[in-house]
Amino acid sequence: MATTDAAASELLGAFERFLRHERGLSGNTVRAYRGDLTHLVAHLATHRGGADAAVDAPIDAAIDTDASLRTCTLGALRNWLAAMDGDGLSRTTLARRGAAARAFYAWAADTERILPNPALRLASARPASVLPTVLSHADVVTLLDVARTRADDGDPLHLRDWAAVEMLYATGMRVGELAGVDLRDLDLDGRLVRVTGKGDKERVVPFGIPAAHALSAWIDRGRPQLLGPATDGALFLGRRGQRADQRQVRAAVHELCGLAGVDEVAPHALRHTAATHLLTGGSDLRSVQEVLGHASLATTQRYTHVSAERLRAAYHLAHPRA
Repeated sequence: MATTDAAASELLGAFERFLRHERGLSGNTVRAYRGDLTHLVAHLATHRGGADAAVDAPIDAAIDTDASLRTCTLGALRNWLAAMDGDGLSRTTLARRGAAARAFYAWAADTERILPNPALRLASARPASVLPTVLSHADVVTLLDVARTRADDGDPLHLRDWAAVEMLYATGMRVGELAGVDLRDLDLDGRLVRVTGKGDKERVVPFGIPAAHALSAWIDRGRPQLLGPATDGALFLGRRGQRADQRQVRAAVHELCGLAGVDEVAPHALRHTAATHLLTGGSDLRSVQEVLGHASLATTQRYTHVSAERLRAAYHLAHPRA
């Protein structure tokens, strides 16, 4: 497939600025949108004319990204999605790329850059309904007990890792959100933490006594050992005194899972687990939405499906007439 000169695109540049400054989307999300649209432009160049010209040979000339986007049709968009489906891409990827195209053309039509909107009637595949990985309560207890026991040696990184996994489970924070927490965001007495989520939206999340104990041990005994010239106000630090990054947190979770004999999971599973355990314990959906920082209640509702599946499994195991 031909390569686009996306860097020279006035349309994509303006759309990126809109996503960053008006929608407040994260850098990763903006890059994903741009990548999806760049893929669309490359497809348009390779298959000029959309569905009726799918067998056209690739063009040799440099691609005019803006011209391709302006002349794109509904048929071409449908052909793009169909081609990806034929290549075996997942429904999740198809849904995301369709959403990127609809978002771009809705913005372009609203700003009168491209009229009419070719994506107005573009349908997209529903993303696959995959239930998130959730740890059992027993596995969580084992994991946190191992983290606490390992921290008894006083190693600052072990104290940090204990506090990190306690907070991931206690608050349901994303790993990136945890890495972004500063000392000033923490209220240990009130057991509250201010979290900056997607779109720079802030929320205040409570945490329990075990997490508070782990944080106190880290702040009092672990963090001072790692302070250095490059230290800022970050709550969690790396070995060289700089803010701990997402990679370090993920590595800590994977290592602790191995030590605990728990099936290795991504740190994001602790977020799924926290949400599911809150709902199973009787929390209402709106409260869980606030804790997790979901913009849409529909995102939170998938955890009700997880709870229902676990209840169904328990029923079939326990009920004599299941």
